[in-house]
Amino acid sequence: MKTFIKIFTLFVFLFTLGSCNEELVEQSQTGGLKGKVVKKGTNEPIPNAKVITTPSTQTVFSDKDGLFEIKNIPLGNYSVKAELSGYVANFQAVNIQGENQTVTLVFEMSDDDSLNSPPTTPVLLSPIDNALNQPLTVELKWNSTDPDTSDVLKYRLIVKNNINTNVVEVNDLTVKNYTLNNLQYGVSYFWQVAVSDGIHPEVLSTVFKFTTSTVPSNRFHYVQKQNGNLTIISSDSQGNHFQFTQTMYNSWRPRKNNNAGLVAFLRTEGGGTHIYTANPDGSNPFKVTQIPVSGFNNYEMDFAWSTNGNTLIYSNFDKLYRINKDGSGQQLLYTTPDGSLITECDWSYDNSKIALKTNNYNGYNVKIFIIDMLGNVTKNIITGVSGAAGGLNFSVDGQKLLYTRDVSGYQDSNYRQLDSRIFIYNLITNVILDVSTESDKPTGTNDLDPRFSPNDSQIILMNTSNDNISQKNVVVIDLNTLMIDFVRTTLFTNAEMPDYE
Repeated sequence: MKTFIKIFTLFVFLFTLGSCNEELVEQSQTGGLKGKVVKKGTNEPIPNAKVITTPSTQTVFSDKDGLFEIKNIPLGNYSVKAELSGYVANFQAVNIQGENQTVTLVFEMSDDDSLNSPPTTPVLLSPIDNALNQPLTVELKWNSTDPDTSDVLKYRLIVKNNINTNVVEVNDLTVKNYTLNNLQYGVSYFWQVAVSDGIHPEVLSTVFKFTTSTVPSNRFHYVQKQNGNLTIISSDSQGNHFQFTQTMYNSWRPRKNNNAGLVAFLRTEGGGTHIYTANPDGSNPFKVTQIPVSGFNNYEMDFAWSTNGNTLIYSNFDKLYRINKDGSGQQLLYTTPDGSLITECDWSYDNSKIALKTNNYNGYNVKIFIIDMLGNVTKNIITGVSGAAGGLNFSVDGQKLLYTRDVSGYQDSNYRQLDSRIFIYNLITNVILDVSTESDKPTGTNDLDPRFSPNDSQIILMNTSNDNISQKNVVVIDLNTLMIDFVRTTLFTNAEMPDYE
């Protein structure tokens, strides 16, 4: 019996020992978790995010690189949670199946919009509401703030006007100001600003209005080269000016007509040169011609208004045309009998006669003469001289004609002029006055593109060095009753092809 008891006791001990060993083996089987916490959309590391498991093991926090690790996790199924104030908590399920298995996780956490505040309504600062007489370049200013300092605010600017349905919209502004350029005279503009923090719906400001100043009655127009194109500038005598045409177009030879209330000019369009008109502020450009303005050199070409502003005359090679300002009524007025090219024309104030300059395909063999409205030649001014000539313009009474001539007689393939001077031809007495000499034209320069002032008391012109590369300046010569010792004054620098109305 004792032997049986001993054997039974030994059996129970061994069984118990085996059971304990099995439990110890199961408890020693563990794995691990590691991973990274990042911001959704940018993958920017998120530090200090709390990472916990369910069932609970241990709690860890992501480091400065967003990394975390949990070691010695018993095998099994777990729900792993990453959380941090300001972000939406993220859950992921894992199954640790084998001894020393490490599961890698990436938590992409989104901003918790419920904890974020929207930006304040933008306050429009400048120009003030209903501001008047604003310039054609206006800086708009506003202000808005956000309680959440980490938010990046972006602004959307909306601008409308009272003359058409055009809307200017500028998106993704990160500054609180914007400059509007190339505005029109006498127009009311309405502007509004929207702000967004990228989280909440955008917030709109109130609508402010400002009105630009009225159109100035500028009497001077001239041409400058900007961004590779010729651009027309409108100015008063004090130099207050604005850009009449846009630099994206090649525009030159401005001619204002006060009766028409328009400025006509030449513009390159579709490979040809055409006459355009526009309002005094440069708005509403209108193409007048269908047959282009053409000759040996389009930049030497000129045209003329009728006094009443209803019609214009211009040339196409050997033909002179008349056309209404609205593009209708095209009419052939004159054709040169020898096939020479008509380059310049001017129409007398009483519309009874036309001055013409003709030349060959190189710009030489120049003739300047007067025709009546039937095409009859009534007077020859220049014929059979060497060198370049041009710059035709009648005086108000039609008794004098301005023109230029290169007295050096130089001729080359580049149409270079060495000593171009201004002359006044008296159509009654046939007396010729050398204005350039009487006004002490600087040696080595050319006087070109002359025009009488509206009252014939001055001549406006362009003067430049005869090297063909120096700066061009617009100059005014004051005439006097004695018609000697004239005074010249520089009016505009870096300017050419002046018009004075």
